[in-house]
Amino acid sequence: MPVEPVLRNPIGFLLIPQFTVIALSSAIEPLRIANRYVARKYEWKLLSLDGRAVPDDNGILIQADMAIEACGELGTVVVCSDIRPERYYSARLKRWLHSLDRAGVTLGGLDTGCFLLARAGLLKGCRVTLHWEVIDAFRERFPEIELRPTLFEVGNRRLSCAGGTAVLDMMLSAIAADHGTAVANRVAEHCLHDHIRSGASGQRMALPLRSGAHHPKVVKALRRFEEEPQTPLRVAQLARELQLSPRHLLRLFRQQLGDTPRRYQQRMRLERARGLLVQTDLAVAQVAEACGFPSAAHFARAFRRQYGKPPSATRGPPAGFAQLTMDRHG
Repeated sequence: MPVEPVLRNPIGFLLIPQFTVIALSSAIEPLRIANRYVARKYEWKLLSLDGRAVPDDNGILIQADMAIEACGELGTVVVCSDIRPERYYSARLKRWLHSLDRAGVTLGGLDTGCFLLARAGLLKGCRVTLHWEVIDAFRERFPEIELRPTLFEVGNRRLSCAGGTAVLDMMLSAIAADHGTAVANRVAEHCLHDHIRSGASGQRMALPLRSGAHHPKVVKALRRFEEEPQTPLRVAQLARELQLSPRHLLRLFRQQLGDTPRRYQQRMRLERARGLLVQTDLAVAQVAEACGFPSAAHFARAFRRQYGKPPSATRGPPAGFAQLTMDRHG
């Protein structure tokens, strides 16, 4: 019995305004190169909600081939999006996605594309991943969906990828499954990609590299902050956990990071809060609670000190922005 390909033709890439072009190019280029070496050529189409050109996150217009209802039969559909994709969700889009699912089409999301698939109720029982910057927002929005901080996840008629260059790894992995490792390695060489990362690989740099801290006790403290961002830790409590005196812990933080543990953790919590404000429609009070602030007022004061403006001014564009954007670029 023949094995069903991971990427079934034709492939439709649905471009949501402000999508990241690095994800789109990382998806299409491996397919173009693979077609030099395979008998069963990959076919793809660029889709948009209205058939018109779509601005990426830099404002560059990418011309779509057609609107979603005019695309004909598809084997795979991949949603490409970025900041606050739910602004573009509609009953019409939901109907279209469900019609694809009923027809047995494989559905996928790049970067934040899974927000739209989850909103449509198409990720129940699935294991998914998104870009690390929006994982907290997705978890708050869809707590029932199993979320992994991996590069990509491939399941039964479902694909998800963190975006960026991880899309290249996902496509190379799919090409290997469809046409063999030798073909995938050849495509990787064309892309100057020296090895194909597995889907289970982590998304982020090692903590010491991205923080600049190298003392094991400080790194352990930072990991604790990341694992429980909603729980403010007192210096005395943290020092006990690390088997240090509070004075020694403060000295290490100042040497390694130029800050105190309390201020450093609060800055991390505020960064998380800022992400939730931009990427979700959670109320300010809900964001404050999710990030461990005792009250919305306390959160607002800390946020204003950090960013120079209140939380309410950090929201993304209003709901009508979607239509305004399409009208402006139409």
